[in-house]
Amino acid sequence: MKQYILALDQGTTSSRAILFDPNANIVQVAQKEFTQIYPQPGWVEHSPDEIFDSQAHVMHECMRRAKVCGNELAAIGITNQRETTIVWEKATGAPIYNAIVWQDRRTASFCDQLRADGKAKIIQDKTGLVLDAYFSGSKIRWILDNVPGARARAEAGELLFGTVDTWLVWNFSKRGVHVTDPSNASRTLLFNIHTGQWDDELLAILDVPREMLPEVAPSSSVMAQTHPEFFGRSVPIAGIAGDQQAATYGNGCMKEGMAKNTYGTGCFLLLNTGTTPPVSQNNMLATVAWQTARGYSYALEGSVFVAGAVVQWLRDGLGIIKDSSELEGLAATVPDNGGVYMVPAFVGMGAPYWDQYARGTIVGLTRGTTKGHIARAAIEAIALQTLDIIDAMQKDTGIKLTTLRVDGGASRNNMLMQFQADLTGVVVERPTITETTALGAAYLAGLAVGFWESEEVIARKWKLDRRFTPTMPADRKEKMLYHWHRAIERAAHWIEE
Repeated sequence: MKQYILALDQGTTSSRAILFDPNANIVQVAQKEFTQIYPQPGWVEHSPDEIFDSQAHVMHECMRRAKVCGNELAAIGITNQRETTIVWEKATGAPIYNAIVWQDRRTASFCDQLRADGKAKIIQDKTGLVLDAYFSGSKIRWILDNVPGARARAEAGELLFGTVDTWLVWNFSKRGVHVTDPSNASRTLLFNIHTGQWDDELLAILDVPREMLPEVAPSSSVMAQTHPEFFGRSVPIAGIAGDQQAATYGNGCMKEGMAKNTYGTGCFLLLNTGTTPPVSQNNMLATVAWQTARGYSYALEGSVFVAGAVVQWLRDGLGIIKDSSELEGLAATVPDNGGVYMVPAFVGMGAPYWDQYARGTIVGLTRGTTKGHIARAAIEAIALQTLDIIDAMQKDTGIKLTTLRVDGGASRNNMLMQFQADLTGVVVERPTITETTALGAAYLAGLAVGFWESEEVIARKWKLDRRFTPTMPADRKEKMLYHWHRAIERAAHWIEE
């Protein structure tokens, strides 16, 4: 009987299911968008039930289209939007509040207070993270303090916390298993990346009861079984990794010094730093990349909060394109940006600035500015934000990048990829399979059950689609960077609290 790995890719704006064969080829895909909830400026929420329902729907749809049944599944891998925070009742599985999404900024002032209290260094030393509203810890605390009775119930052991991977496993196992992996745990502000444990001092600082927290199991291990109602039999859930770590694994960046950038809703650049947690002096994040039978791997990460989301905004907010695929063609109607620069800081700026009070800015507008200039400025902004991260990482590690592997929806935009190569002076390599997030989850699950025999076998499956080499003259690059950093200054600290 032919066997497959099913990857569940639960993203910020959609849920997907992708079926892979033993050659790591995509057999079938199903995808479904779900509702984005914006209760007030800077707040972003999802319905936890809609997250699960959409993921279950695409899972069955993918299997149906492929004509594959449950006994042909060797394992399931899960990858997920990270930091998004869900709290639910242990007895019923009912969420007590909407999922608070990673983009949400409601806890910014609490993070400011912790910083004023001198807690930022302790948190960074233990977690590798910059103290910011981006991460799960302050979101958990907000739910406990703002849902009536929640804190007392949490302390009594009646409530559970999970990132989205944990929520999916809890539901697919029919409330049987409460688990996460180190890549997701390391994004909560509660997990010590040096000890590999939830940390009592961090729990006290964030005021989060230990009773709420899931078990932490290796990213590549059989950590749960699906309830028979989903496939007619139990199927092992054998791989979990946060979306960016999964994409790093799926892009074959398993050796120290290899890097990838994912162009999704946000932009996330990870540099594999090997078996030792890195220390950043330039506002990068140290994170667990994954844990396999070989042990822990770590990465340095730079996060851009808004990348592909700026394309959605041009489509849905401004209406200057009807479909995301039109952006490249519109940008090509002009020879350059016409002096227009966009800083898409809709929810603040991530690395290396970490400015939660920045807001989106377009500068350099004239009567001659067209939709084409704005489209081009949006594409350039994605690459310019990535360049800032690469520069900071190279300062931190002394590693001079020569190659950057890319993935995610926007990596199919040839203009963006060429511009990325031009700005960074680094060769950009796009693989034939750009769905590396799902592929990484599949690889971790397959490795755990022997579907693929080793990481070396997995790494050899990476195949090049197209290589982009730098061609931009140095003087033009310097001019662009000068104006870009002027635009950054104008976006910075816009919101006053």
